[in-house]
Amino acid sequence: MGHSAGVAILDVRPDLLDALSALRDRVDVARFPFPVPGAARARRTRQELIAQLDDYLAPRLRTPEAPLLAVIGGSTGAGKSTLVNSLVGRRVSAAGVLRPTTRTPVLVCHPADRAWFADSRVLPGLARAWSARPGTRDEDEDGGAQGELLRLEIDDALPRGLALLDAPDIDSLVARNRELAAKLICAADIWILVTTASRYADALPWHLLRTAKEYNVTLATVLDRVPHQIAEDVGRHYAALLAKAGLGDVPRFTVPELPESAGAGGLLPRTAVAALRQWLAHNAEDPAARRRAAHRTAVGVLDSMRTRMPALAAASAVQHAAAVRLARGVEDAYAEAAERIDGAVAAGVPLAGEALARWLEYPYCGREALQSALADGLAALLRSEIDAADERVAAGWRRDRAGAALLAEPDMRPDRAAAADRIDAAVTAWREGLTDLAYAEVRAARGPDRAAADPEDAAALLATVLLGGRRGSGAGERLADTVGAQAALRMRDRARERLEDGVTELLRGERERRLAPVDALDVTARQQSSLIAALSLLQKER
Repeated sequence: MGHSAGVAILDVRPDLLDALSALRDRVDVARFPFPVPGAARARRTRQELIAQLDDYLAPRLRTPEAPLLAVIGGSTGAGKSTLVNSLVGRRVSAAGVLRPTTRTPVLVCHPADRAWFADSRVLPGLARAWSARPGTRDEDEDGGAQGELLRLEIDDALPRGLALLDAPDIDSLVARNRELAAKLICAADIWILVTTASRYADALPWHLLRTAKEYNVTLATVLDRVPHQIAEDVGRHYAALLAKAGLGDVPRFTVPELPESAGAGGLLPRTAVAALRQWLAHNAEDPAARRRAAHRTAVGVLDSMRTRMPALAAASAVQHAAAVRLARGVEDAYAEAAERIDGAVAAGVPLAGEALARWLEYPYCGREALQSALADGLAALLRSEIDAADERVAAGWRRDRAGAALLAEPDMRPDRAAAADRIDAAVTAWREGLTDLAYAEVRAARGPDRAAADPEDAAALLATVLLGGRRGSGAGERLADTVGAQAALRMRDRARERLEDGVTELLRGERERRLAPVDALDVTARQQSSLIAALSLLQKER
């Protein structure tokens, strides 16, 4: 992209900023909770995108004239703090054994640039603290105790238009430090990645280098603590590795191993860091170089959206497929339960055991005894089929990585006692409705020859007709004799409809309870389409 394109990108453009804000909102609400292929990478990409948009790209596009921020990043013991101190010419950042444990990053800028970093223009999530006693141990420990602070230093040894930021170790044993280091690197105009003669082939520095290449950011690399005897061989090998990775044009600086390198806060001779200091000063002070540095990183991050956003959208599709798969397992299990209950009722399964014994004794056993026994039989059938549906759901989820992860969550086991209470309440409600229906029909059907019809007897016979299958066929004849054939048919149809509605409502409630953990994750098809739409809008505004 040419210089004129850089001018367009780095001019303040409200429409582009609005598109970035919309994209940021879509990325922020995207969720990748299921442990399916690509999920961990998508979560990292999401965090990196939000960090870059909040901490770098939006601030840079709003204030293109702001100073360049160069972040010094690297592994534990790479010499980042000593390098920063040596570039400034005094101890501004604690080095040595303290650095692996401190969480407080240190930013150094020229006094004239103080206002640019005093507010939350960049790194809005970090509180600011100006040092009273530069680089002292007590101060670093205070910063760590107060949470995530950005320790600010000013020094006129730095050129105007440039700030250096000493980040925590990217391989820190403390997870918060690693996350903060990644966040800080994402806020940089210039990435300066520091490694050592003994660790330059390690995986972690190369992960950062490959990320920098992917984003096409303005990058320099420092090979630190290189023994004089092997300097030529190490330099040649490192250069070859960079060239092989497509990073052969990256500025590369070598710092020799010196007695000061091992000191906690010692300063290297000015000559040891002169080349790096000159390169940084050139990028800050030369208008064309400064604009190229900011432009390259900004455009690189924008260009990376073309691959990162579709990757997020694809990961979102995989997440949605997992949610649909798990939900379908619940739907299928409860659809089968509905069919089995319907078939069992038609076959007269509830009219068995005690209920059958009461029917054979009826009317001598009493109406209440027959109805209670039938209600117990229906409740037992519903409990059995709902339990079986839950087992089918659990068995299917256990065979699915996403489902197995949900099952491992606390409180995922269905509450059998609570489900039994809901079933009993549903059966009681149906039974009461049956009795109300019987009273209404008996009143309507009373005539000279049926004045003595008993609604409670009609309700007991009606329940036996509905739940007894063939064994309950005699109850239908007795009901017709009691209220008349037409009334008996009408009562049976209405009561069956109410039973079906009650069972449907009960199963719907239990099914929704099983679906609730999936629904709560809110992984919808809309997430994928909104990510794609946000990228499309951004591309249009560019």
